[in-house]
Amino acid sequence: MGSTDSKLNFRKAVIQLTTKTQPVEATDDAFWDQFWADTTTTVQDVFALVPAAEIRAVREESPSNLATLCYKAVEKLVQGAESGCPSEKEKQVVLNCCRILTRILPYIFEDQDWRGFFWSTVPGAGRAGLDDDEGARPLAESLLLAIADLLFCPDFTVHSHKRGPDSVESMQSIDSCEYIWEAGVGFAQSPPLNYIHDLNRTELLRLLLTCFSEAMYLPPSSDNTILNPWVTFFCSTENRHALPLFTSLLNVVCAYDPVGYGIPYNHLLFSDYREQLVEQAVQILIVTLEHDGGIPHPPTLDGFIAFSTGPENLFVNYLSRIHREEDFDFVLKGLARLLTNPLTQTYLPNSTKKIQFHQELLVLFWKLCDFNKKFLFFVLKSSDVLDILVPILYYLNDARADQSRVGLMHIGVFILLLLSGERNFGVRLNKPYSLHVPMDIPVFTGTHADLLIVVFHKIITTGHQRLQPLFDCLLTIIVNVSPYLKSLSMVAANKLLHLLEAFSTTWFLFSAAQNHHLVFFLLEAFNNIIQYQFDGNCNLVYAIIRKRNVFHQLANLPSDPSSIQKALQRKKKSPDVISRTSSQETVSMEGSHPAVPAEPGTLKASLVAMPGIDKLTEKSQVSEDGTMVSVPKTDSPNTVHPDHSAVTGTSDTESNSEMERRRLSSASSASFWAPTPEWVLSWKCKLPLQTIMRLLQVLVPQVEKICIDKGLTDESEILKFLQHGTLVGLLPVPHPILIRKYQANAGTAMWFRTYMWGVVYLRNVDPPIWYDTDVRLFEIQRM
Repeated sequence: MGSTDSKLNFRKAVIQLTTKTQPVEATDDAFWDQFWADTTTTVQDVFALVPAAEIRAVREESPSNLATLCYKAVEKLVQGAESGCPSEKEKQVVLNCCRILTRILPYIFEDQDWRGFFWSTVPGAGRAGLDDDEGARPLAESLLLAIADLLFCPDFTVHSHKRGPDSVESMQSIDSCEYIWEAGVGFAQSPPLNYIHDLNRTELLRLLLTCFSEAMYLPPSSDNTILNPWVTFFCSTENRHALPLFTSLLNVVCAYDPVGYGIPYNHLLFSDYREQLVEQAVQILIVTLEHDGGIPHPPTLDGFIAFSTGPENLFVNYLSRIHREEDFDFVLKGLARLLTNPLTQTYLPNSTKKIQFHQELLVLFWKLCDFNKKFLFFVLKSSDVLDILVPILYYLNDARADQSRVGLMHIGVFILLLLSGERNFGVRLNKPYSLHVPMDIPVFTGTHADLLIVVFHKIITTGHQRLQPLFDCLLTIIVNVSPYLKSLSMVAANKLLHLLEAFSTTWFLFSAAQNHHLVFFLLEAFNNIIQYQFDGNCNLVYAIIRKRNVFHQLANLPSDPSSIQKALQRKKKSPDVISRTSSQETVSMEGSHPAVPAEPGTLKASLVAMPGIDKLTEKSQVSEDGTMVSVPKTDSPNTVHPDHSAVTGTSDTESNSEMERRRLSSASSASFWAPTPEWVLSWKCKLPLQTIMRLLQVLVPQVEKICIDKGLTDESEILKFLQHGTLVGLLPVPHPILIRKYQANAGTAMWFRTYMWGVVYLRNVDPPIWYDTDVRLFEIQRM
């Protein structure tokens, strides 16, 4: 009964606030206390009892009341942070103020006139002990510092260290490095689990994430110097808890084990409060790790290298300074465990808990590799990288038919592109693949390289139309690893030849200005394998011999106007992305489910344009001693010009209307361009066919002779012959290995910002923090 009464009283207070036309004085505590004093409302209750329309009405019609509500709520949080919330009543007040601010802040951000409100000063709120108004702190700073203090508040969010019943821990003198939430990087003790502490931390982190979400209400901009003031302040030296908080968030995420003690159905028997905390923690981490700058260096913890100067953003700074092998091992194993969690098959259906925040984990892994090169090299030092690769391939394969998950497809491919720029990644792919992850792909026996090729083939041939702009990236990854692949299986070899066959049909080559680049990539991959790994790759050599007509047709590609017209007429009859015939589909793996499109009604967030592969990568040549040498940019035939693909790059100077025009799908913008004989000849003469033609010239007669002499029809005998064959001295001189390494730019930074906030928006549905507010960074579309 008491709960119903308090909800009723809370609702009455909300109605009073919206109906009062006269401003309510800030000193009228009896009125303001109704919002946080006695209520036992949950955050879901607050969202139900404070409707959006009423928040907007107060904002428009009695703005001073909304301003006072915000002031008073922040004031209560500051008081709680100073006192350390010794009583249950004070703890409840803090939580209620958190919930109200979480509800209101998005409506402050959506109105341009209100956006600066939290950065105005509050009379009397002194900065650094000054009580005059000139030294006053902006409301946003007071709020962020109070949240930081409350996240290390003994008996509220952390385990108390006090010895006797009378000893009190002063919030001002507390060393929060002793109160880190979980063992891991830079901290050895694992505090006892306390679900109340986890719940309270989750509420505070939810409010913090809401504070940071101002970014959602600004239109996408390729100007990467525009910083989020909330994140910038929170991650600066002004926040004395920056280091222990960063460490707590990272350790809580990487130490989390959703399977728990392995008891079947344990997640159905009791609530896992840690999961909510981990989700909020990983979202805070990816949002705070967006920007870096440069300022004097902050305090350090064991496990972090000290630099004389470091990035302005302390979270980025701390992430980039982790260096101990045991810390890297802890982080990598934790992320791999969580990414693999949704793949685990058990004999009892639904018996293990499956986490849903794999997209956030992929962004976090990306940030780690991007900001901490030592971590990237650690990942590639052993076959542990395959524990990240397999789940990524699983997610890519699973999401390929679902347009609402196109962002997930991109982040997975970007991570693989980043990894493929390092030689060790290609070498690791030679490890045999023996796991039984239930994937809807043909059964094969081979290595992780075979798995990668088979999954990429499946994405290209059976993914939805909007994935076409990713084809360049997928093939670039294959080219980057190709010089190191010791022996492809027959299944993978056939898949690569099927892609070449499909991409080299005349109608596909002539239907878009950049389609021929896909053929260049595949030929480059074949050349790398033949030149550097001929001995172990008899399956691929045999597949090339069997499909030799494809190479002859490419060498004799017609370029006269009538042939071009005929090819384009054929395209009208078969408008498929690529020919899907003869793809030799075989039985899928046991226990797998086909990839399915999104359910009708699924929400998705739009993404900004993605730069083309030439903007995404930088060519490096591998010299004889294995080091990389950067190659100067030239307008070579396999530099991709992303002039009208569905998701293309935009330069920093382009206008919004230009960006909009470029977002048009390839179908509607294809009319801007038509193939000409000169255009065909300009790249046809550069097709790298010499090595393969020489191979065919030498081996085809030998294979044919064996077949006639021995009356062979058996593949295995031919493969045995090819296995022991050699082309030493017969092939052209090996070309230098070219690697296209990922390089960051303003376009990718903007893509990541929209993707990351889109994920955060869609994942926070209980309560629906930003639902139905006027976000501008992306559009929310219903499928």
